[in-house]
Amino acid sequence: MSRPPSNDLSRRTLLRAGSLVLLLGTQQIAHGASVVAVRLWPAPDYTRVTIESDGALKVRGIETPSATQLQMEIEGIDLVTGLRDLVGQLRSSDPNIAGIRVQGAGANRVHLHIDLKQAIKPQVFHLTPVAAYQHRLVLDLYPLNPPDPLEQLIAQREKELDAASQRAARLLGLETEALGHQPLGAPVTDPLGELIAERATPGKPASSSTATITRNPAAPPLVASAPTTKPESAAAANTTPPTSKQPPRSASQPSTTDRLIIVALDPGHGGEDPGAIGPAGTYEKDVVLQVAHKLRDRINATRVNGNPMRAFLTRDADFFVPLNVRVQKAQRVRADLFISIHADAFYTPKPAGASVFALSTRGATSAAARWMANKENAADLVGGVNVQTQDATLQRAMLDMSTTAQIKDSLKLGGAMLGEVGRVARLHKPQVEQAGFAVLKAPDIPSVLVETAFISNPDEEQRLRSPAYQNALADALLKGIVKYFSQNPPLARDRPVA
Repeated sequence: MSRPPSNDLSRRTLLRAGSLVLLLGTQQIAHGASVVAVRLWPAPDYTRVTIESDGALKVRGIETPSATQLQMEIEGIDLVTGLRDLVGQLRSSDPNIAGIRVQGAGANRVHLHIDLKQAIKPQVFHLTPVAAYQHRLVLDLYPLNPPDPLEQLIAQREKELDAASQRAARLLGLETEALGHQPLGAPVTDPLGELIAERATPGKPASSSTATITRNPAAPPLVASAPTTKPESAAAANTTPPTSKQPPRSASQPSTTDRLIIVALDPGHGGEDPGAIGPAGTYEKDVVLQVAHKLRDRINATRVNGNPMRAFLTRDADFFVPLNVRVQKAQRVRADLFISIHADAFYTPKPAGASVFALSTRGATSAAARWMANKENAADLVGGVNVQTQDATLQRAMLDMSTTAQIKDSLKLGGAMLGEVGRVARLHKPQVEQAGFAVLKAPDIPSVLVETAFISNPDEEQRLRSPAYQNALADALLKGIVKYFSQNPPLARDRPVA
């Protein structure tokens, strides 16, 4: 029996191999993409639903049968069970989602049904693989009537006043249930109320339309002198700071304005963006939020030259906020300062120490500062921003506008804070550095970015996780803020409404 020619054998081998590849390819296509992870990020601003997969997914359409229902069909998913994990992640406290249902809709198709608590405006977009993430399909649910940052600040104040009234009632032996929400005592003026009145009546001074908040006259004051201890609540912060380290104000310096001072605190990263991750698995987004909460409590219990202070957080929970939105929030509440809080990282575990950065429009002061700015400015890529909905003109204006005065004041603030941080922590650099950080480009607000420590350093990662270090750091940051305002009293609020 003769053997087939070698060229015929080669042809048959190639045909068989091609058929096998085609068969495997068909099976892979039929199999669809696999769900790697699903995540829910509830927040007052919006709720984000993220579906991460090892292949790109397609959305066939979004329908809203009613104001409280949303339906969408996703194509390319093989594992329905992966999507069903969303149901287990739903929290009753989610301000936007009431329920989630997942149903198969044939080969590689899934119906996603979402019951809503309020009318929303959905945004769906895809994110290509970046950092540790593969393909992501993102569904953002924005309320049609979104919360206003100023209203959130008001709500926080009213909640604290109510809590103070209840504490006073308990001390007096009264039954708080019988009191309900009836006002007690005479109305007292409140600086935040004056700011609200000013915002509601643009162009008029606050004194011509003063808002008042009524509370129990026996309630303890919510604002005290700057604490020097480590209070965990406003009630524990009734102490006065030493004044020996603060130079006396000269006659040429402006007098106090007797108004509310608002400090915007910006815990970096959040939600889809974990920030840097330490060797032991500590997330930057978690520790900086903890520091921000401690600093907020201290600011809210502090007066500077008789002026009460209030802290406003750009995020007070684990969700992502785009860089330009962080700036917009601070401008909306007319913040006097903007402080972005981070935890540094490097490729090696050796670098250590805290740093403070201000804006620069003429290049970075060092290669390390430039590298740090580029890394922080990439947060939107990791956190996930729907670029199609961004107003490019507004974004350019927000991130390109800067003034010499703003940078000068930012350097003063940074110097005051760096000096105090250096008393409780090692410094990476002995001076305030500058670079083009996008989050520092509010043209009308002195802004700094604080790198609390190198989370990539094992020893400093452990310190960042320590409540003792977080308290010491919050104390130092507060002292730096108080020192800045003692030397640079805030101006009267005569700026136009943003």
